[in-house]
Amino acid sequence: MGLLDSLKARLAPAKGKVTDLAQQHGGKVHHGLDKAAQVVDEKTKGKYSDGIHTGTAKAKGAVDRLAHKDGPSTGGGDTFVPPAPPPAS
Repeated sequence: MGLLDSLKARLAPAKGKVTDLAQQHGGKVHHGLDKAAQVVDEKTKGKYSDGIHTGTAKAKGAVDRLAHKDGPSTGGGDTFVPPAPPPAS
């Protein structure tokens, strides 16, 4: 068993816990991210506003992925999505 396999095996139980926590407290996490972004934006006087909003959106997306709120992953995952059949004429 390689190092990566060993690490995956040890982290598997934690993944389930993180998913459960993201599902239960996702709204609170989103609210906290918004609040933190607002404070940082005020402290920097709007100078980095675009980057702050981009980072906040990416963090919220990560929380949603952890909670499995969006559909199947389209990039880099283990899930195979077959191509759609051509339209019937």
